[in-house]
Amino acid sequence: MEEVEGEEGYSTLERNSCRPSFDICGIWGGYTGEGSKTVLPSKAYAKVSCRLVANQDHHEISQAFVDYIQSIAPKSVKVKVTPMHGGQGYVCPIDLPAYKAAEAGFEIAFGKKPLAARRGGSIPIISTFEQVLGVKTILMGFGLESNAIHSPNENFDLEVFKNGIVAVTEFYRHYTK
Repeated sequence: MEEVEGEEGYSTLERNSCRPSFDICGIWGGYTGEGSKTVLPSKAYAKVSCRLVANQDHHEISQAFVDYIQSIAPKSVKVKVTPMHGGQGYVCPIDLPAYKAAEAGFEIAFGKKPLAARRGGSIPIISTFEQVLGVKTILMGFGLESNAIHSPNENFDLEVFKNGIVAVTEFYRHYTK
């Protein structure tokens, strides 16, 4: 088995889910059609994404990225960085009554107590709920790694969908106690 590398002090699951990340989503420039060409591109582009975690401000991270890219660009290269959008990181405590109710709902619906695996994602409204309303949000995910989320072959098993309905129903039943 090949060795897994990453940030010291964190498991592979943590590195792949709830730690900050920087991803290059796409790079293009010059001739991109079929076949070969000896063309030196006059322009090149890249799209990047950052997964933020709690206590990271997306404005600060975005500006740090802009500043860094501009600082390493040769003087002969014109660089334009266009930040698109962002949202604050969010962490849901696992000792909240609502979390405990969600946990009970999952256990009833799926027959096993769920693993509290913190996962990263971009749902900027969640941190806004906390900032504006002063409440924590419970996210109940039902997707599996095999669902290939956001890919061309994304899928979702109907049995998991049905169990998810039960889990949400049980969440409300337990949360109102």
